[in-house]
Amino acid sequence: MSTQKGPTLAVVPAANGDGSAVPRILQPSGWPMPKGYANGMVADGRIVVTGGVIGWDREERLAEGFVAQVRQTLSNIAAILAEADARPEHLVRLTWYVVDIEEYLANLRDLGQIYREIFGTHYPAMALVQVVRLVEKAARVEIEATAVVPR
Repeated sequence: MSTQKGPTLAVVPAANGDGSAVPRILQPSGWPMPKGYANGMVADGRIVVTGGVIGWDREERLAEGFVAQVRQTLSNIAAILAEADARPEHLVRLTWYVVDIEEYLANLRDLGQIYREIFGTHYPAMALVQVVRLVEKAARVEIEATAVVPR
């Protein structure tokens, strides 16, 4: 009989001042802590899913430039979450689609600041994918979000 060896899983509690349950970060023990995202999340509640959200305003005008489009995209996601009585701390996953990964990497500092301004310091599981183009030709970024709102 053999025993299975591998990393154990740590569930890092997420703090919430109002006492409601919020998604928790899954961090296998011994793994380095990721910066700006989580390896995994666990949550229980109502699921809120966005479509691919881009950086345009109510008149469907795209913001100028990558960083400005990210700011508008994250603001748009926050507005969609609010429609479901959800908040950024309920996010469990973000999938970013960018047309130029080098543009993303060159702007990490600004992107981090914008992210924290809009979503705070809650970092869900995230993936970043470079694509050939997006449906809206001038769009530089598109983000899908998944949130779980406590019952």
